[in-house]
Amino acid sequence: MKRVAVIGGGITGVTTAYSLAKRGLDVTLYEKNRYAAMETSFANGGQLSASNAEVWNNWQTIIKGLKWMMRSDAPLLVNPKPSWHKMSWFAEFIAAIPQYAHNTTETTRMAIAAREYLFDWARSEGIDFDLKKRGILHIYRNKAGYDHAAEVSKLLAAGGLERRAVTPDEMRAIEPTLAGDYYGGFFTESDATGDIHKFTFGLAQAIERLGVTTRYGHSVEDLGADVNAAWVRSSDGEHEDQQSFDGVVVCAGVGSRALAAKLGDRVNIYPVKGYSITVHLDDADSQASAPEVSLLDDETKIVTSRLGDDRFRVAGTAEFNGYNRDIREDRVRPLTRWVEECFPGISTRSVVPWAGLRPMLPNMMPKVGQGNLPTVFYNTGHGHLGWTLSAITAEMLADSVETAGTVHAVGAAH
Repeated sequence: MKRVAVIGGGITGVTTAYSLAKRGLDVTLYEKNRYAAMETSFANGGQLSASNAEVWNNWQTIIKGLKWMMRSDAPLLVNPKPSWHKMSWFAEFIAAIPQYAHNTTETTRMAIAAREYLFDWARSEGIDFDLKKRGILHIYRNKAGYDHAAEVSKLLAAGGLERRAVTPDEMRAIEPTLAGDYYGGFFTESDATGDIHKFTFGLAQAIERLGVTTRYGHSVEDLGADVNAAWVRSSDGEHEDQQSFDGVVVCAGVGSRALAAKLGDRVNIYPVKGYSITVHLDDADSQASAPEVSLLDDETKIVTSRLGDDRFRVAGTAEFNGYNRDIREDRVRPLTRWVEECFPGISTRSVVPWAGLRPMLPNMMPKVGQGNLPTVFYNTGHGHLGWTLSAITAEMLADSVETAGTVHAVGAAH
């Protein structure tokens, strides 16, 4: 397999193109936007968080979701309007509950492995993405939340992650700017944060230096494959073009489900909307009052990242509301209110809201590898950990393509 098409120019598509190009393949990247990382990879929470590897498949999540269904500002919000897609997704979500522990531990392993690849790529390509290796502090206001986190820590430890319990006094020593009363926390020193858009844009420049053909502003109108080849028909709005390849890799986020159906595969991704705000720290008091250490508030499902000196990213919530990308004020307001309560010295006069659709599979695990045909591959469905897992799943995908290409070539020789 020599010529490969990659569909999608977010963090997953660009890292996939990079891994394939580094192995000598002729890669063409299709992205419907004019630039890389303009949708879900634009303004996420910024955490590279092995400590957030817990999958959501447990009855506690189901109970909370039902309890919060009528609250517009709930951390987890499910639109009660039924659809076959939503119902099938939740049925499979519940069916995956027995794999909760295994999948959490396996996700932890992948997240740890991803770090060194990502950091190495950034060093090799000279990418500045506001990286901070200051760890992530999980905060808990009550014993129930803290005790659940202690059980999760055992699963994370089985995957190779070290994180330690900390007292309220230790929490204040780790991040002195944090206000409020807490029962306790857990601190993971090895976790980090960074700007996903800056990293993806930098790596997108690197793949062009490696010879990748980038077709920005090209929507994939149709595609197909058989056991020998694949083809992609794209349009830039004025002209259509069809190209043939030895294989195709679908990295199209929430668009992957529809593309997979054309290729004869079922990839039951549901779009789970998340919100973020970028607080511009325009004055010295705000800069001094913003945390340097990344935080994860499990009760409110809010995460934070300090991006350089003058930006504070706060993200969270999960909204099951179809392919709706609207930025709702009642969903953004809890993020701003959280900043004002936990970091009262920060001015929230300049706040930029954003929303993106996480591509989430029911078992919370990404789909990486070959489809039903030997010429079709997937690297998609990373949910809330696309940034964290991107480098390792790109390497796993490249392994799969290389292996399939060898097997296919040997088979063809006979």
